[in-house]
Amino acid sequence: MSSNKTSLARRRFLGKAAIGVPATALLEGSKGLVQNAIAAESDPSSYTPTFFNDHEWEFLTAATDRLIPPSSDGPSAVEAGVPEFLDRQMQTAYGHGGLWYMHGPFVPESVPTLGYQLKLAPRDLYRVAIAAVDNWCTQNRGNAFAQLSDAQRDEVLTLMQKDQLPLRELPARVFFAQLLQNTKEGYFSDPIHGGNRGMGAWKMIGFPGARADFVDMSAQPGKVYPLGPVSISGKRG
Repeated sequence: MSSNKTSLARRRFLGKAAIGVPATALLEGSKGLVQNAIAAESDPSSYTPTFFNDHEWEFLTAATDRLIPPSSDGPSAVEAGVPEFLDRQMQTAYGHGGLWYMHGPFVPESVPTLGYQLKLAPRDLYRVAIAAVDNWCTQNRGNAFAQLSDAQRDEVLTLMQKDQLPLRELPARVFFAQLLQNTKEGYFSDPIHGGNRGMGAWKMIGFPGARADFVDMSAQPGKVYPLGPVSISGKRG
């Protein structure tokens, strides 16, 4: 499969992803972020992770880059600032599990329809899972995840998705589902949260953002919205 076709296939979920993104991660931790929005959006290279260490940051950058790779259709996850979004979320109540039911009993072997069944808050889940995946990659592929080729990274992510990557610490499918969900959230969130840099994802799907009024367009199905998106900070895309 050509690289263009591969990117298209891996990005196909994005057309519907924005519809079902929960508001918890998108809105959590917004207090005080508006004041810092312009700086965060204009200089991506200046961001220094406050939760993830260097090794974990390399993993997140490599993994999210394969979940939403570069394409002519729109920005990649890394270009959109998804790793920054993830790092910021780990410092909020969401990252600490404050928005989840975190009491036992915990039954990790339960079917997915019963919901999250681990005692790990999101920030702990990421820390434990990244170390476990990197350990598996080092033992079975000779390098940590971030040092693997794109094809090898895709292979590892696919094994995680199918729950065929044996991790003693937690089910691989649980971490994959969490990583994919948070990646989608960061990709489509308001830029004040660190992701969707330059509102590139909104431009890609024609979403108006935080504009006060676009009701008139609801009566014109199929017509492309003529104005660019607006962030909660007031910045225009």
